Amino acid sequence: MRSLSIASGVILCCATLTGCGLVPSPAFLQPTPPKGLRPLTGAGSTFDYPLLSRAFYDYYNEFHQEVNYQPIGSGGGILQLVKGTVQFGATDVPMNNRELALAARTGGAVLQIPITLGAEAIAYNLPMVHHRLRFSGPLLAAMFLGRVRFWDAPAIVALNPGVKLPHWPVLAVHRSDGSGTTYIFTNYLSRVSPAFSRIVGTGKAVLWPSGVGGKGNAAVAELVQNAPGAIGYVELAYVLQTHMPYGVVLNRAGRYVAPTLRTATAAADAFAELTPSHFSIVDARGLSSYPICGYSWVVLYRHQPAVRGHELRRLLTWLVTTEQARASAVDNVPLPAVARRLALQQLGRMDD
Repeated sequence: MRSLSIASGVILCCATLTGCGLVPSPAFLQPTPPKGLRPLTGAGSTFDYPLLSRAFYDYYNEFHQEVNYQPIGSGGGILQLVKGTVQFGATDVPMNNRELALAARTGGAVLQIPITLGAEAIAYNLPMVHHRLRFSGPLLAAMFLGRVRFWDAPAIVALNPGVKLPHWPVLAVHRSDGSGTTYIFTNYLSRVSPAFSRIVGTGKAVLWPSGVGGKGNAAVAELVQNAPGAIGYVELAYVLQTHMPYGVVLNRAGRYVAPTLRTATAAADAFAELTPSHFSIVDARGLSSYPICGYSWVVLYRHQPAVRGHELRRLLTWLVTTEQARASAVDNVPLPAVARRLALQQLGRMDD
C-alpha cells in the first residue's frame, strides 16, 4: 500500500511552534531593524528549526538584523536557493552534483557549511508501555517496510523481554516532503538492511511501502503523538521538548544507546574527515555512538554582492562560533572541531 501523505499546519513559513512549546519566538517576528540592515532570507531544514529560531532571535538582539527563515524541509530549501528566492538554504544532506549544476546556472558556485550536529530519535505511542523500548537497525527496517505489522510480533518481543506489548498494528510515520531527516534515516536503514536498501534506498524523498506521512519534523511528531501504535523518526529536540517516549537503538558495538548530545558527539568523533562529499556519520563505530546521527548544512552562493555578502558572512561566522555555545539549550549538539574548521574554511572562500 502506498503511503498516505498528511500535510500539517504545525510548521509553515514563519510559524513559531510556541503552541507546541518547542522554541522561542524567532527573530523575524521582531520589530523592523535599523535602516541599512536589510532582512536576510533563508529556507529549508525543519531539523534545524529549534536551533535556527533561537539563533536568529539572539542575532537580532545582538546585531539588530532580521533573518527571515522558512522551515519547509531540506528539499524545499535547496529548491528555493536554486530558484534564487532566498539567500541561503539549510539542508541535512549536502547538495548533490545534479543540484549543484542546477544552482550554478542561477548563481554560480555553492558553498556548503556545516552548522549543527543532531540525532534522530525513534519516537512511539504506546501509552501502556512504561519501559524504554529497544530497537535494532534490521528491526526498524522491517517495521518501516511493513514486514513487522504488530507491536507484539516476535521480532520486537525478542529485543524487549519481559515487556508486555499490545497486539496493536504498527503505524510507521515518515516525512512526506523532501527531507534531510529522511535522508539520514534511510541512509542508516540502507546500511544495516539489504532488503531496505533494495526496496526503498537512501534519499531525501523515497517511496515508502507503508505508513503515513507528515510534512516537517513537527508534523511527524504530532502524528506519532496522536496515533496509538505509531512509530516515527524525529529530530531529538522535538522529542525532548514535547516529552515523547523514544527508544534506544543497538549500535555497531552491540550496545543499546539512547540519542543524547553526548552519544551524537561520540558518533561524529568516530569520523576524522568531514567534507560536503564525505558527510555520513550513521552506524558509527564506538561503544557510546548513537547510530542515527547527521550534520546539517547551510548552502549559499560563493559570489555575493558586497553588502549582502558581508552580512551573510557575519551571520554564518557568528552562527558556527559564538552561537554554538547556546546549542545545547535547544537540544542541539555544538559543532565538533573538525566541523567548525570546515565551516570557517568555506566561509573564507566567500567573494563579497
